[in-house]
Amino acid sequence: MTQKTLTRADLSNAVYREIGLSLSESTQLVDAVLEEVSAALGEGRSVKLSSFGTFKLRRKKERIGRNPKTGVEVPITPRTVLSFNASNILKQAVNKA
Repeated sequence: MTQKTLTRADLSNAVYREIGLSLSESTQLVDAVLEEVSAALGEGRSVKLSSFGTFKLRRKKERIGRNPKTGVEVPITPRTVLSFNASNILKQAVNKA
């Protein structure tokens, strides 16, 4: 398994190679898609990308946690977390690799 991280530049280069847009147009396209996904999540909406997966926001309630070193109880504030559920197609592609 490789340890390289996929970056925005890598995505832009892939769009450039596959579609044939100029590199600057490819970068703008990738940025526009990522901004749209971020904006939708910022508004509290889920984002479903067919054959890839779904990004959902979950609201977590306040709870009591413990410092494992000292055992002191500490309240954990309520928060919203982002979760990702991969589609079956993506899971199969990952398991095949």
